[in-house]
Amino acid sequence: MLMSVDGKISTGATDDRDVDKDFPAITGLKEGLHHYYEIEQTTDLWSFNTGRVQAKVGVNEKTMPNRTPVSFVILDNTHLTEHGVRYLCALSKQFVLITTNASHPAFSAHDDNLEIIYQDTLSLKDALKCLKNRYGCDRLTVQSGGTVNSLFLREKLFDYVDIVVAPVLIGGKDTSTLIDGQAVTTEKDLEKLGILELIECCPLKNSYIRLRYRVI
Repeated sequence: MLMSVDGKISTGATDDRDVDKDFPAITGLKEGLHHYYEIEQTTDLWSFNTGRVQAKVGVNEKTMPNRTPVSFVILDNTHLTEHGVRYLCALSKQFVLITTNASHPAFSAHDDNLEIIYQDTLSLKDALKCLKNRYGCDRLTVQSGGTVNSLFLREKLFDYVDIVVAPVLIGGKDTSTLIDGQAVTTEKDLEKLGILELIECCPLKNSYIRLRYRVI
């Protein structure tokens, strides 16, 4: 994930603000942004994200892309249109949608590489088991928003955390962070914290830093 020094993964508290859109226009950030995109190209060939993030970057309006070797897993109930689903099918080697919405537009798409994991109640643990057993997904890179990241963390589904830290402080208590979701309020909540073992700390050019951790 790409985040600011204060842990923000967006440049503001609305969907109009986005680091992919804003960082390339900011002197002091745009010069080193290529480090993140270069690292992103080396991640797993299964990539997890959310419909909200994909809608934010415009998949519901974009023209159809060329296919990539990456298989995309998207968690979505309401943000993707049928065009957005078809866009992701065109982009993906295999596209797997996880949803609890029985009326999701994906059910009307019928693309050859589209698979749907429908759940009455969301269970990321069950979805990951299905991805492995049904589709052979052994490794998955999660690049979603702070709320879904918190679900992975609280259910202890992360094995590693790989972060590129951009040299900026964004601030704003309502701006999304790497881990959002329910805050720690009780002693029992402390059991759900993600304790990390540092694997690598790598200074990059232009004051960017890469941090890699094992979750223990």
